[in-house]
Amino acid sequence: MERLYAAAPINALFASSLRIVGEGRVRLAFDVGPDVYHAAGAAHGTIYFKMLDDAAFYAANTLVTDRFLLTTSFNLHFTKPVREGRVTAEGRWVSGRKRVYVAEARLIDSDGDEIGRGTGTFMRSRIALSSLPGYSAEGE
Repeated sequence: MERLYAAAPINALFASSLRIVGEGRVRLAFDVGPDVYHAAGAAHGTIYFKMLDDAAFYAANTLVTDRFLLTTSFNLHFTKPVREGRVTAEGRWVSGRKRVYVAEARLIDSDGDEIGRGTGTFMRSRIALSSLPGYSAEGE
């Protein structure tokens, strides 16, 4: 899953790294700087959404070994603006193990403060994980 994340073309625009920390749990790290600011000089909400969605999505997809999940809905809350520094997104699977999965994520700034949180629902797709660039089953 870490290689699949790294292979996604979108991550060339939003440099970040993914680490699976256990079944149903991931951690993403990224740096915020002026290149992602909105007009008022803080990180644009796009950054919050992308990192929260990615963390929750990959937390859920750690439980699925054959299919790619798709985000079907995502609810997020901005709790504090961030202007600069390292931000960590912590994703955690909440429920579901068949067709629909629920996972949540939170964003933590370099001071240890929560700056955002979100919850998403993810559905199994018809897309085989083995067909995607960067993915290979464990042990291969």
